[in-house]
Amino acid sequence: MLDTSRGNAPLGCVEGAGQIVDGLEAVLRSMKPGETRKVVVPPERGYGGHEKELVQRIPRAHLPVDELKVGDRFQTGPDQHAPVVMVVAIEGDEVLLDANHPLAGQHLYFEVELVHARPATAEECAAADAGRG
Repeated sequence: MLDTSRGNAPLGCVEGAGQIVDGLEAVLRSMKPGETRKVVVPPERGYGGHEKELVQRIPRAHLPVDELKVGDRFQTGPDQHAPVVMVVAIEGDEVLLDANHPLAGQHLYFEVELVHARPATAEECAAADAGRG
């Protein structure tokens, strides 16, 4: 289990804002308040397949990090949309980096209950639009 809201307030989202994976959003859209479902989202409707071209070997000297270990994650640039990479291997003077989402290539399993549905407010829509920018 990676996450749960069980025992806490329900999680909210704005439909179409990209806040949750497409495969889960499509199921939520078809549910009625009070309904619960177990949902399996295939990779192509979740975080996509694992793309080999997003795994690259680079010289360790090109990394702005002194301490480095397998499993470390860091953003490749100052822009908030710069790719995040994970260190998959360190082989001498080279580092193998993977820019795939950690859940790429995996089926995602959810247990969801739709507690309440309503139209988004203008403020919620504006915030969702800003988050996509």
